[in-house]
Amino acid sequence: MDFDLSWILLGLPIAFVLGWLASRLDFRQLRLDNRLAPKAYFKGLNYLLNEQQDKAIDAFIEAVQKDPDTSELHFALGNLFRRRGETERAVRVHEHLLSRGDLSAADRDRSQHALAMDFLRAGLLDRAEDALRKLEGTAFEAQSRLALLAIYERSRDWADASEIASKLESAGQGSFSSRQSHYLCEQAGTQPPEAAQALLEKAIATAPQAPRPRIALAILQQQSDRPHEAFKTLEALADTAPSAMPLIADRIAVVATEAGLTTEALALLESSYAQTASLDVLEAIITLQLRTTDKPVDVRMRYVQHLEREQSLVAAARWIAGEKLEHEEFHPQVQRALDHAANPLKRYRCAACGFEAKQHFWQCPGCQAWDSYPARRVEEL
Repeated sequence: MDFDLSWILLGLPIAFVLGWLASRLDFRQLRLDNRLAPKAYFKGLNYLLNEQQDKAIDAFIEAVQKDPDTSELHFALGNLFRRRGETERAVRVHEHLLSRGDLSAADRDRSQHALAMDFLRAGLLDRAEDALRKLEGTAFEAQSRLALLAIYERSRDWADASEIASKLESAGQGSFSSRQSHYLCEQAGTQPPEAAQALLEKAIATAPQAPRPRIALAILQQQSDRPHEAFKTLEALADTAPSAMPLIADRIAVVATEAGLTTEALALLESSYAQTASLDVLEAIITLQLRTTDKPVDVRMRYVQHLEREQSLVAAARWIAGEKLEHEEFHPQVQRALDHAANPLKRYRCAACGFEAKQHFWQCPGCQAWDSYPARRVEEL
């Protein structure tokens, strides 16, 4: 059978035209896809700026579906899920990123850090710890160590917290000596007396200006029937951290009475009160004077003298408690009202978050900040 060359001549133009049409259709589709993806992205960004997170998530999901290889959109979507508390969806997004073989090393580290933050937000501390440990030696090393430190403090794993704090300080991330002393004090609280004393002495050497180790050591010495040593420890604290005197004034009075050092204690407390008029210090002075002086002590006059230096509702309420009023039958009602008004002023307040408490904390129960509670009460701030 003879082959007709004319069919070839006729087919070549047809094939060229079909190929040209196909390329045009693909090019148009590509341009359409490229226009739609940025449109969805910018729409999501606009919703995000207007705090419409639900619509922003929908727009970003649309953009990711049109361009699944865009890692930045995945990061934006994962962060949105985490901010909304949808940690399971955030984990899926970041795990999907980590499973991609074409991801750059920088984006892989970023995905690992984002995944750790997802676990941390969800309260999955074990999984967060594992994810953060994998970031050693990366650009996220410092951030991961800070997050690990927060995990160990939260779980009260003081030994690991101390290790991470040492690494942070060695890397030039600031001084952690005060925190290290707190970790040692926390560990001392669970140890027998001899081991506890060794830990507290180490804490004092680690942070000589920190008041907590000396206070804890004085308590330990007092409980071990060593009031003389306890008084010397508190005396040293008054010298190294005079601002902590309101916290230890009542204990100084007790220890000094046990050790027979009331004269020395009164001199120490009077000197502190002369520098800073603290009601806690004044009441420790009054307590010692009532215990050691045969002469009558004009307690109410001391409160009047305090009021001349400080406008204190607490001191005024305590002064008026012993005053004879013109209408004495109404005294109990007036006293209750004054005491009720004064009670909130006796609290301690966190300088970081404002959390108030009846007792002094070394670590705020609200914001977890260390040393954020001043030694003075709300009224004296």
